[in-house]
Formats: sequence, C-alpha cells, structure tokens
Amino acid sequence: MSYSETVNYLYNLQKYGIKFGLENIQRLMSSLDNPHKAFRFVHVAGTNGKGSTSAMIASLLKKTGLKVGLFTSPHLVSFTERIRVNGDEITENEVISLASHIKKVVEKIEDFSPTFFETVTAMAILYFKEKKIDIAVMEVGMGGRLDATNIILPEVSVITSISFDHREFLGDSLEDIAREKAGIIKKGIPVVTARQEIPADKLIKKTADLMGSPLYIYGRDFGGLIRASDIRGITMKYFDNITSIDDIFIPLAGEHQLINSCIAIKSVLLLTEKLKRNLLLSSVKQAFCDLKWPGRLEFIAADPPVLIDGAHNPSAAKALSDTLKTTFKNRFKKIIMILGVMADKDISGIMEPLLPLADEIIFTTPAYSRAASPEKLKQVAKSLGFSNMQTAQTVKDAIETATQLALRKQNPLIMITGSFYTIGEAKEVLGQKGVLTNLRE
Repeated sequence: MSYSETVNYLYNLQKYGIKFGLENIQRLMSSLDNPHKAFRFVHVAGTNGKGSTSAMIASLLKKTGLKVGLFTSPHLVSFTERIRVNGDEITENEVISLASHIKKVVEKIEDFSPTFFETVTAMAILYFKEKKIDIAVMEVGMGGRLDATNIILPEVSVITSISFDHREFLGDSLEDIAREKAGIIKKGIPVVTARQEIPADKLIKKTADLMGSPLYIYGRDFGGLIRASDIRGITMKYFDNITSIDDIFIPLAGEHQLINSCIAIKSVLLLTEKLKRNLLLSSVKQAFCDLKWPGRLEFIAADPPVLIDGAHNPSAAKALSDTLKTTFKNRFKKIIMILGVMADKDISGIMEPLLPLADEIIFTTPAYSRAASPEKLKQVAKSLGFSNMQTAQTVKDAIETATQLALRKQNPLIMITGSFYTIGEAKEVLGQKGVLTNLRE
C-alpha cells in the first residue's frame, strides 16, 4: 500500500464505528505478542487539557534521559501527528509498514473487525516497542474505562479537567462521565488529578480509595501561581510540600495551562521518584520552553493575525473566552470569529461565552458529515440574541471573507474555533500541508 492508500484503509475502519470494551484490543495485542508489556506507561484521561498535559509530561520525561513515546488524538493536519518518539513524528513509511502488518494479522483472525482507534492504538504501541522506548504517554481517546488505551498498566494515572462532552457515549451526568474517566485508575497506582466539580471529585476520591491508589489533587496536594501572562504564554510557579520551582515559562497562552502544567510536573516528579531518575529544576524550565502543541491558542498566520483553538465543548469555550478577555482583547481591537461546530455538540453552550467577544461572526462548516451547517449555527446564534453574523459554506471561504473584513479594521484578530476539524482544515487552507481527512477524532 502507498501512504494515501494506507491512510484510506485506516479511515475506512470507521465503518465499524466506536466500540467500547477491551475485548478487541486485548485480542489484537495478544495476536501481536503483547507489545504493551515491553515498556512503561503514563495514562492520561480527562475532558479538556489531556492532549496538552500529555505533551508536557512527554517533554519533561525526555529531560530525564528517557526515550519517550507519545500517543495523542485527534490530529489536525497529518495522521503522523498522533504517534511520536522524543518529539519526532512517525514517518509515512513507518505508518505503511505498521498498518500493513496489523492488517495481515487481523485478516487471519475469524470474525474480527477492530475499529479505527483500536487499530491506531495497536500501531502506536507496536511502534514504541520497535523503537525500544523506555516509557510511553498514552492519551485516552474517549472516556477511559472502556477505551482501547486502558489495556495498559501505567506507572501514574492522570485525570485532567472533567466536564460535559460525548454525552451519547459517556452519560448525561458529571458523575457518569467521571466514572468513565476514573476507570483508568489501577490498583495501587498513583493518581494525579485536576480540581474537579463536586460530583466528579467525589467519584474520583471514592474510586482511588477503593483501588488503594494514592491521590494527588491540584489545589490540595500541589499547586501553582501565574507570575505573568501574555499572548505568548504564561510565566508560573509550581509548588508542593517538597518542591518549589519558580519562573517557568509555558509557551501556551491561557490560565488553564497553569493547571495542566502543574499536573504534568507533579506526575513526572512522582515518576522520577518511582523510577529513581533525576529531574533537574533547570530541566523543567527547558522542557516547557521546548514545548510545541498545535491547535491550542496557536497563531498560524501573521498578516492579518490568525489564532486557532480546538475548543469544542462549553468548558473549553469558557476557558478560551476567559483567555481572549484577559490576554488578547488588550492586544487586538477587533475580533473576527470563524466558528464551525459538530452538530452533535452543545452548540449554544459553545456560543454563549465566545460570541459576545466577536465584532464580526462568520459561521462555516468543515468538510465532515457530522458538522452542523452554517445556517443551523446562525439560527442557534439568532435564538441567543446575537446579530452581525454571516455564513460561509467552506472554511476556505470563511477565511477569505474574514481576511477581507480584517483589511478594513484597525488591529484585527481572526479567531477560528469550534472544532478540531475546523481548525485542522484552516491550517491546510493557510498552507500547512498534510492529509486532509474526514476523520480526526
């Protein structure tokens, strides 16, 4: 298979949908000689921030001299973004080789049809084994308890901020969603978590207690302070009852990155103690300076400035709104907002914190079947009392319209958000080449 044929083969696995349960991945791992038993893991679940936190943990671990794998989703432009070793993406040829190997293995098993995510999880683990890594940071795809990544036994389990998302799969209450996320907690394995809302907090504490797992909560057992904040990122201090590290620069804007950064540092401090590795305080600062994580308050063009963020649920939209108000509104006089959202998301909940900040609003739709139409988005916004809106049938058209509007305004910012599909397509339109996909989750 060529690379494009390989990627198409993988995307076509979406016909098997999303299957919760570990039976498929256990069967697949067994057929591949259990590559997940060859190295150590960190497991990261949560609703928001788990990708950024995973990248931070991987960067910190690399500074201890370990060879580190990183598995995340979704990708924005190219499939290869999902699988990295020491920061380097898997090559297209390696994707071809791994997918071909797994395809042959699967075809020999009767009545066996692993999903896209199960197959890609297996590819990542097999790749990490081939690369002889020391430890892999695995981001949960969805939920946790029945997610394909939950086949692993981690050294540390991490749970970032929990809020409402994927209700059709995870449940309608915060407690139900937290139960799925807390499913990554393993017997006796330390857990590091964000400060959660009361139902999620109680559920995580109860699960950790039942499993005999030491629990470290942001704001209770460790914490941080923001020293300075601007459009480039934040300068912060981390502290717990033993360690204090000041003047850490995080090149990701937004106060929510303080919590993600502190969770990452605490997780790695626990790991280094467990693995008897040294983590120099100067290395912590360097690890964050080296950090790059696309799609999270990322500038992708300069004239006019274009900022993208993958906020796709109400809590992420609120975090983005807070950052725009505190950091970007002072720098830019006019915000032109391009919004493209999936039809199965809480559209009004995403709009409510964001649209009041926009001077001009353009609704669009990425090239994906789940996306809400621009007309549907405009209808929802109108019901919420918003005006000064227009529609564009493609992301490309939306960017062209926004650019023309920006030329007529003083000190404008084009803000693109609402979905990883939308911002991934925006990156393609603005010249960041890759594989335009119909599957990014």
